[in-house]
Amino acid sequence: MSDITKSGFSRRSILKSGAAVAAASTIPTGWAIAQAKPVKIGLMLPYSGTFAKLGENITFAIELLIAEKGGKLGGREIQIVKLDDESKPENAPQNADRLVKRDQVDVLIGTVHSGVQMGIHKVVKESGTLTIVPNAGNDVITRAECAKNVFRTSFTNWQSAYGMGLALGKKGVKKVAWVTWDYAAGNDMGAGFKEGLQKSGGQVVQELKLPFPQTTFQPLLAQIPGLNVDAVGAFFAGGAAVQFVKEYAAAAIKAPLCGPGFLTEGTLAAQGASAEGIETALHYGDGLDNPKNTAFRKAFNAKAGRDADVYAVQGYDAAQLLAVGLEAVKGKIEDEAGLYKAMRAAKIDSPRGPISISPSQNVVHNIYLRKATGGQNKVIGIAAENLADPGTGCKLT
Repeated sequence: MSDITKSGFSRRSILKSGAAVAAASTIPTGWAIAQAKPVKIGLMLPYSGTFAKLGENITFAIELLIAEKGGKLGGREIQIVKLDDESKPENAPQNADRLVKRDQVDVLIGTVHSGVQMGIHKVVKESGTLTIVPNAGNDVITRAECAKNVFRTSFTNWQSAYGMGLALGKKGVKKVAWVTWDYAAGNDMGAGFKEGLQKSGGQVVQELKLPFPQTTFQPLLAQIPGLNVDAVGAFFAGGAAVQFVKEYAAAAIKAPLCGPGFLTEGTLAAQGASAEGIETALHYGDGLDNPKNTAFRKAFNAKAGRDADVYAVQGYDAAQLLAVGLEAVKGKIEDEAGLYKAMRAAKIDSPRGPISISPSQNVVHNIYLRKATGGQNKVIGIAAENLADPGTGCKLT
């Protein structure tokens, strides 16, 4: 780990943050002379390695929302502390503990990697630190392991997969094969896909899995023609999704390929013509037409010099949710009851469309049906409207 990371800041921590985040300062209120400390937000995100761009986009979007609010939330100045989690689960408890105990952050926003999220979760459940999850989708965080101080503005793995299964069944698809990695996210996605498909009259007749992160897809692909299925659902992401989609197309399998949105999210350029026509389901997509999205994409591009993506949207909404809470308690973050009550009741105008918070404190949102067309994941409909994760096993106290 670099000296910069050890100090609690990422190697990218100073990029483009000056305008969005104010340093600690004194805020006179009326005739009062007392000084109000800034609300300290810890960003525990990947700023290096495979997921660096994701962490950057989440950060840019958070800074954008704070800047739009004039550098204050609920009348309080905001100070940000950034820490590169390097997507290393083994370092997660120590890194989260550092933000909570050494840096004494009031709020922790993190992270991308579900394994790292479990390490963060252990620390913040014990400390009671307000935490907002801007990406990691592991279902258990807002199910059996839910906590009153933990909110999520991204998704659960179950949600997009359930939406895709539901959309397939509504089209009259009856028999489907499911292909994925045999690990936590793959199992979460598989359960959601199967449930959605069964809900609308279809069934998964065969599950084909390989150990994470192996990419020896040919033995699995060779089994599909003999299954006589109407479609194939799959969950892979990143480089593995690129390889799988290309090999699927090369195998000339007749059954159309589909899946949760991460199958083609951020991978279309590399997948090229192999991805053309693939339908996926996700809570965001290209061409989503609403005023909030139009304004957000313009502002994000001006700040970051790149187009917004689903990760930027999730980061923006993490900041929007925090702003709702702080504005409700007039910046008094120590008013935990008032803060959490406002966040639980939040109705937010997001670039993805209207969102709210479920009883297990996970985001409720539309799952859009998308089709890969000309290098874009074009929104072609709504797979599941205002979809809430069931929050199975969650008991908030």
